[in-house]
Amino acid sequence: MNFLEERIVKDGIVKPGNVLKVDSFLNHQMDIALMEQIGREFKRRFGHKPVSKVLTIEASGIGIAAFVAKEFGVPMVFAKKSKSINIDGDVFVAEVESFTHKNKNRVIVSKKFLHEGEHVLIIDDFLANGCALQGLINIAESAGAVVEGCGIVIEKGFQIGGRVIRNLGYHVESLAIVDAMDADTGAITFRVQEGN
Repeated sequence: MNFLEERIVKDGIVKPGNVLKVDSFLNHQMDIALMEQIGREFKRRFGHKPVSKVLTIEASGIGIAAFVAKEFGVPMVFAKKSKSINIDGDVFVAEVESFTHKNKNRVIVSKKFLHEGEHVLIIDDFLANGCALQGLINIAESAGAVVEGCGIVIEKGFQIGGRVIRNLGYHVESLAIVDAMDADTGAITFRVQEGN
C-alpha cells in the first residue's frame, strides 16, 4: 500500500451509494503534510513533462493543485463554477456533471489565464464518471493548450471515467485507484499499480 492508500484505509469512510468520504484529510479539512507529499508524488510522476501551468476545478481541487503547482514552480488556475462580476472579458466554458453533488455546472476560466501553447497538467481530487476531467480538458484544448496529463488523487476504478479518459489517449496518473468499496464493512479494495 502506498502512503495515500494507507491514509484512506485509516481515515476514509465508505458510505452507501459508492461514496468515499475523505473530508477529514483531503477535501474539507486538509492535512498539509499529506498535501505536500501528494504534490511531490505528482511531480515525480509528471516531472519529465514540460508543465507550464496547473489547471483544476473549484473547490476541492484548489488546495491539491496549489501544492502541485508549487512543486513545478508554475502558476495554478482553477475553473470557477459560476460567472462572478469580478471576471471580466472572454472566458472558456464547459458544462460538467458532478457525481458527488448530482448536479450540472457551467465552469469557466478567463481567457487571460490560459493561453495557446501552454503545457497544462490537470489535477483533481476524485475521478468517477470523468465529466469534470473532460470539461477541464475541453477548456484547455479550447485555449490551444497542450494537455500533458491528468493527475488524480483518488480514482473510482469501478466507474467509467478513468477508462474513458485513458481511451481518449490522455496520460492519467491516479495516486489511489479504488476497485471496490463495501459500505457495510467499510472495506476498500485498491488496484495494484505497477511501477508506482
